[in-house]
Amino acid sequence: MMDDVLISLRKISKSYKSENGIVKVIDDITMDIKKEFLVILGPSGCGKSTLLRIIAGVESYSGGEIYYASGRVPKIGFVFQFPSLLPWMTVIDNVSLPLKNMGLGKDEAKETAKRYLSLVGLSGFEELYPYELSGGMRQRVNLARALAIQPEILLMDEPFSNLDPLTAESLRAEVLDIWLSGITPLKAIVMITHSVDEAIFLADRIVILTPRPSKIAKELKVNLPRPRNRRSPEFEQLEDLVYSYVS
Repeated sequence: MMDDVLISLRKISKSYKSENGIVKVIDDITMDIKKEFLVILGPSGCGKSTLLRIIAGVESYSGGEIYYASGRVPKIGFVFQFPSLLPWMTVIDNVSLPLKNMGLGKDEAKETAKRYLSLVGLSGFEELYPYELSGGMRQRVNLARALAIQPEILLMDEPFSNLDPLTAESLRAEVLDIWLSGITPLKAIVMITHSVDEAIFLADRIVILTPRPSKIAKELKVNLPRPRNRRSPEFEQLEDLVYSYVS
């Protein structure tokens, strides 16, 4: 593998058995995940979430091979579309839970959880319960929990799609700031979306999938300087190009 390649997918396919026979969801996908912010863009139902779970190593695939640069599945954090918080636990206990499962002591787990809650702007909210938080705050807890395990790769499954536009924009900026700051051990972020605007705003590289069974329609480098201006001619030109592949 090249030095900056973390995971290589080669000819990955995925099929399910149904009452009507075999349903192919993913068909012959070959791609590399590098040290980058990678966005996978595609229409609803094309298998984006399935592909993300395959990358995470938590879902099997029907054909092809996956190669890891380290020779093992790297440590991966996962931010789900909906905040999967335990309602009977406080914010800090939700973030501490995976750390305790990794073997950290109670005090060390809480200190680490507190540090990452501060990173996502939730200092002072540690003892609240999920029902006491807004949707955006719950998603921040979800992000803190994923980052607290100090993953090498962060996978994000449409993390902003169920938030109001202003909250979503704020969280996009925060995730980007965390990524660009280099204050975490993250080597890559892989996010899936069906928003062209979101993909261009965040990504170093965009992989565009076809409708199911999904193949790669196009890979595009996003060479626009950050912070990106959505109203710039360069942004709008790239947006038109991406739409030409997804329409």
